[in-house]
Amino acid sequence: MLDAPLLVTTLVIAALASFVACSMIVATQRWHGGMSLDRDLAGKQKFHKVPVPRIGGAGLVLGLACALFLAPSDMAPSVAALLAAAMPVFAIGLAEDMTKRVSVRLRFVLTLASGLLAWWLLGAVLPRLDLPWLDGLFGWLPLALLVTVVAVAGVTHAVNIIDGFNGLAGGTVLTILSGAAFLAWRCGDALVLELALLGIGAAIGFLLLDFPRGLLFMGDGGAYFLGFWCAECAVLLVCRNPQVSSWQVLALHAYPVTEVLYSIFRKKVLRRMSVTMPDRLHLHMLVYRRCIRHHLRHRVARPWVGNAAVTALVAPWTAAWTLAVVVLGTSGQAAVLLLVLHALAYVAVYVRLLRGGWRLHPAAVARRLARAVRARALRPSRVAR
Repeated sequence: MLDAPLLVTTLVIAALASFVACSMIVATQRWHGGMSLDRDLAGKQKFHKVPVPRIGGAGLVLGLACALFLAPSDMAPSVAALLAAAMPVFAIGLAEDMTKRVSVRLRFVLTLASGLLAWWLLGAVLPRLDLPWLDGLFGWLPLALLVTVVAVAGVTHAVNIIDGFNGLAGGTVLTILSGAAFLAWRCGDALVLELALLGIGAAIGFLLLDFPRGLLFMGDGGAYFLGFWCAECAVLLVCRNPQVSSWQVLALHAYPVTEVLYSIFRKKVLRRMSVTMPDRLHLHMLVYRRCIRHHLRHRVARPWVGNAAVTALVAPWTAAWTLAVVVLGTSGQAAVLLLVLHALAYVAVYVRLLRGGWRLHPAAVARRLARAVRARALRPSRVAR
């Protein structure tokens, strides 16, 4: 049975605890800044102008843990189990934030380990993919477990990939977990609903400092933690509720999953380079370079404005997409169609931005119109021909 007041209290406590923990990190950065500050201002994927602490993941975890113990419920043991399962991937991400020396391979292995722990502690394993020709094989646990942990690792690293601008990853996670919470509420699944609300609360507390000014970054530790939390909520939603389509749950994660799949294709196939090599060609980076920077570079004195503007552009799309998925993607066929439409829209926008983007400055538009008029005036008439 869903206890609405307790669930709302859990969300509020998670948000407050996360905000307090993250605020303490910002306030004490002069003591730990030697290890925690992101000073690599010239990196390929860096768009901030001053060093910023990148251990916001610690605040997220502390906030969620405080909410767990301050607002106890019948689901507390299961929530604690998932929190424990998340510790390997969070710890290795935090180690990367502090040292910048952890290999991608080790981080991926620890992500798989967290997925295995979630199965061991909670039984979180996909029972089906809603593919008739394949679902019969999922009765063999090793195959189901392999697909599950790889999918969890993929979503976890996908959230880390989109963590490039103030509030972008946190806002995306917020919309994903909101969609998962709605589906859980509709199914009467109190556990997944509480897990989603805890993640939402922790993300809100962090976002109060990350967006718009970027006073704190979640870093790899925070991105891995929230990505893992989203992925496991998705797995539990499917395995505990037979009426929920696995494709609908996947569609909730369409933006980060499409980003990581297209990045692999772009690097491995188109550019013949290692998929682990960083570049400046992710969609959110193109939005900044082709749209935001062109309009704001001469108009604002604060660099964080342009940084946060990327999230302001992307967030409405992710929110509208989540709404469409929970309303229209109730069947497997509809969810697959939505995924195809999302992929096509993503590629179309990406290619358009890569070729120059939408530059809507009035002067630029006027120049284009003038060139068009001149070209038409100089064109020979049909009578002359």
